[in-house]
Amino acid sequence: MKRVLNSAAVQAAIVWAGYLYLVLVARTTRWEVQGRDHLDSFASGRPCIVAFWHETLPAMPILWMKKTAISAKKPAFVLASRHRDGQLIGKVVEKFGPKQVAASSSRGGAAGLRALSHALQAGADIGLTPDGPRGPRRAAAPGVAQLAALTGAPVIAAAAATAWGVNLNSWDGMKIPLPFGRGRLVIAAPINVARNNWQAQLPAIEAALTGSLERAREKKP
Repeated sequence: MKRVLNSAAVQAAIVWAGYLYLVLVARTTRWEVQGRDHLDSFASGRPCIVAFWHETLPAMPILWMKKTAISAKKPAFVLASRHRDGQLIGKVVEKFGPKQVAASSSRGGAAGLRALSHALQAGADIGLTPDGPRGPRRAAAPGVAQLAALTGAPVIAAAAATAWGVNLNSWDGMKIPLPFGRGRLVIAAPINVARNNWQAQLPAIEAALTGSLERAREKKP
């Protein structure tokens, strides 16, 4: 069974199934966008680092779809784990436009940071989950602030959530969105990080990420 699951054909089928399902969710959900001005700036302005908590990954393709609808010219890259599951997720995300840069917290982290830095300096946007791939949940690793300080690119805290979903028993409490409901995409104001004081901005980035997620999941009265 393990050999079957590791086969190229099966993994390609998994990627396509995941992609088609997330397209179904995105297109059948009635989306509300909060922070549209920030979305427009992200889509067509200077290169940005868009960050979101790991638990929101399945709903975030709507961000790349909305971005592409505004401007398909600016390239984007996402940071993906070197682990097999992370690579599969990265390949699903690639079908929505961004290319993946493989790295992990245990190896390849410095190389991944350099690759993302080069991409930003070349004019591309970057997407990453500061608490991924293994947590702790909603605790931002220093890399997001370091990358912003190194390149001068602002950090945009984003989140997407649907009213209907299935909660997983995972370290991050991930929620798999279900189609044919309502959803909300939140894009917060950009956070600029000083090159010589990135540590001071890390709590602000964490607060913005959690605030965006809470707004995305907030129920309407």
